[in-house]
Amino acid sequence: MMERLRAPSGRRDLLFCSVLLTLGLLVSACATPGPASPVRFEKKDETGFTITQHVGVSGALRSDFKKALRLMEAEEYEEAITLFENVTEAAPHVTSAHINLGIAYGRIDELEKAEASMMKAIESNPRHPAAHNEIGIVHRRMGRFEEARESYQRALDVYPGFHYARRNLAILCDLYLSDLKCAIKHYELYSQAVPEDEKASMWIADLRNRTRE
Repeated sequence: MMERLRAPSGRRDLLFCSVLLTLGLLVSACATPGPASPVRFEKKDETGFTITQHVGVSGALRSDFKKALRLMEAEEYEEAITLFENVTEAAPHVTSAHINLGIAYGRIDELEKAEASMMKAIESNPRHPAAHNEIGIVHRRMGRFEEARESYQRALDVYPGFHYARRNLAILCDLYLSDLKCAIKHYELYSQAVPEDEKASMWIADLRNRTRE
């Protein structure tokens, strides 16, 4: 089985908030649960990429995972949580299940449980950039801004092209840390990666005006 995270190249709604990535799952074969392999990055175009990782799970767990994703899309978070918990208990090496479980907890404002799930994702795979990005979102919501900054930076250390984390770090520096130099730097890098995002250009112009005051 191949665990896949798609980061589409299309424009996102960037309203000074963090975009949560929905993780997808593709299957190459049914297998017995076991240790996961390292993640691999595949560039699709200038702004899109795919993160893949080969893992082994049973057909029943694969079915639960897919059903939980559908429930997430339908905003049926409690039901999705139950299924993701089943997957993480039976196959703790499936990093995306821990991440999605954390996202679901975040959607119902259970932030401590969201943090715990993201920590398990990081324990499962310390080099998964989405796990670091998502725990950064949780820490930002908890008011733990320096920890959020460290988490976004870890995501970028793993994969500098992960522009979701880049944007989240810029927003954090801008709105929560009042670190305008950091904000300008990361907004500009984000804008270079996603040049079609006109809002980023406006944010940069606003910051430059504020630094001249």
